[in-house]
Amino acid sequence: MSEERLHPNLVLERRGAIEVLRIDREDKLGALNFEIMERLGAYATELTARIADVRVLIITGTGRGFVAGADIAGYHGASQADFDGFQRLSRKTFDAIAALPQITICAVNGHALGGGFELALACDFILANEKAKIGLPEIKLGLLPGGGGTQRLPRLVGPMRAKDLLLTGRMMTGAEAADMGAALAACSPEELMPRALELAETLAAQAPVALREGKRVIEDGLDAALSAGLTLEQRVLGTLFASEDGKEGIAAFMEKRDPKFRGR
Repeated sequence: MSEERLHPNLVLERRGAIEVLRIDREDKLGALNFEIMERLGAYATELTARIADVRVLIITGTGRGFVAGADIAGYHGASQADFDGFQRLSRKTFDAIAALPQITICAVNGHALGGGFELALACDFILANEKAKIGLPEIKLGLLPGGGGTQRLPRLVGPMRAKDLLLTGRMMTGAEAADMGAALAACSPEELMPRALELAETLAAQAPVALREGKRVIEDGLDAALSAGLTLEQRVLGTLFASEDGKEGIAAFMEKRDPKFRGR
């Protein structure tokens, strides 16, 4: 295991096929500014090229906050061009995380508001501190989310629940998020990272190509007609059956041993 600081507020921990990216800005509850957002996006781009080495990414925060949204102080007095530029960067960064071929887990340790919740929504799995405060409060500023909140949240929990959160700006606990399907599970603060690492290790142990393709088939199928999704599913399955890992998995099952997947 090794640790590297990618930015004054971003710490990367390498655990073999698993990486843990921690947002380290405790004094601001993890609030994202332009520089942090830019480096986060650059890391996602770099990670895409390391698919052979890294299978799972965990994103978490420090202290009481995961990410308490954008740094609102940067909005005050900002020009329209600067505001629009930050929103474009936010979308680019969150889209890059959502598009990662690796499986992503967001371990929401504390406040996840606005852009913080949007960052979590860009991940494949969300595990939340049961007491964490989570929401999209932009409407209380006369604004709306601009990093995917109005689009990813209703796809996850349905339009009515999404409107409840978006149009009232209310905060929910991590436990409520799990109850409504906005998180996979809610955990005590002490259990959060062990649970995230346990899930990451389970995922990282799967056949690498099947893991990537499973994520892709689900995501692409959501935006396709059912018949097209079913066709994609069978085409991918045929490819996996022909792969070395597919043959190894079947052989290992018949021989009653653990498979040795090689990502081919």
